[in-house]
Amino acid sequence: MSSLPVAVLAAGASPSPSPSPSGSSAPAVPTLQDAQESATNAASWVEQNWSTWLAMGLQILLILVVAVALRAVVRRAITKLIERMNRTVQAVDGSALGGLLVNAERRRQRAAAIGSVLRSVASFLILGTAALMVLGTFKINLAPLLASAGVAGVAIGFGARNLVTDFLSGVFMILEDQYGVGDVIDAGVATGEVIEVGLRVTKLRGDNGEIWYVRNGEVKRIGNLSQGWATAGVDVTVRAGEDLDRVKATLVEVAEKMGKEEPWNELLWSPIEVLGLDSVLIDSMVVRVSARTMPGKSVTVERELRWRIKRAFDAASIRIVGGATAVEDQEDASDPTAAVAAPSVYSNADSPQSAAATPIVPQRSAPSGK
Repeated sequence: MSSLPVAVLAAGASPSPSPSPSGSSAPAVPTLQDAQESATNAASWVEQNWSTWLAMGLQILLILVVAVALRAVVRRAITKLIERMNRTVQAVDGSALGGLLVNAERRRQRAAAIGSVLRSVASFLILGTAALMVLGTFKINLAPLLASAGVAGVAIGFGARNLVTDFLSGVFMILEDQYGVGDVIDAGVATGEVIEVGLRVTKLRGDNGEIWYVRNGEVKRIGNLSQGWATAGVDVTVRAGEDLDRVKATLVEVAEKMGKEEPWNELLWSPIEVLGLDSVLIDSMVVRVSARTMPGKSVTVERELRWRIKRAFDAASIRIVGGATAVEDQEDASDPTAAVAAPSVYSNADSPQSAAATPIVPQRSAPSGK
């Protein structure tokens, strides 16, 4: 057994082999001493840097754990906040007015949209900050990265400015509760019932059944016809010779009767009022009738009110100008020949007047014979 080290030392001390006749040398074989030195250097390097690695690993692990925990806490807090908002709004569901003003589908979609936006923003901020902190742990210079990200953000902002505008407009529309599902709105570019509210596009159902896709960034003004209350106004045009007291009494009777019947007593939020003369012309007068109604029901009330006014005026023999509500009086019928001029004697070529007005034709003298 003692001859093995001696043989190894002899092999290490033996002269190098002579070069081959072709002139090529054999690759050098690493010795045991070289391997021992490499292992010693590696162990020494690991021993010198293991504390730094351990500290970096623990720091990165701590950053990730804190980021994930903070993200979960924030998302859960946002969810609880949205649920609390829904419960607060549901407190008015018991009253009749609350049942009319609160739309369950609208409330659910609005809460879901707000929660989604807040959760996405919170996740982006928390995870983005954690990623930058991890890169900083590896001693990476973040200044060029942040500068490049800023330039890229500016370029993307210029290229997708319409998309950013639509998104921000949609966020503020939802947060401010400008409209919701079921509302009838006038967005300027389109008018109809809202069937879906998104962060970029709002879908409207038009009067003829068409669907309008309106970009939120294009909406400059919004007229919500379904919030608060609406006004039903009817203009009644009668002849200038009608008795105003009789016209007003008929309208008041129609208003009182309609306000006591169902379902109009629920749709009308104020008594129907005869406001008076809106305009007076030479041959007609316009009487204004108005009432405050439930949101979105003004057109229905106006149609029913016109129907009742028409029947009441027919029964009272009150003529509405422009409509066949009463038979025209015979004395008012105009003579169709009144606008025709009387025949002229000059239209007859054989009349003495026409002969007298005919110019005299000069007569030619006959040539003298030779």
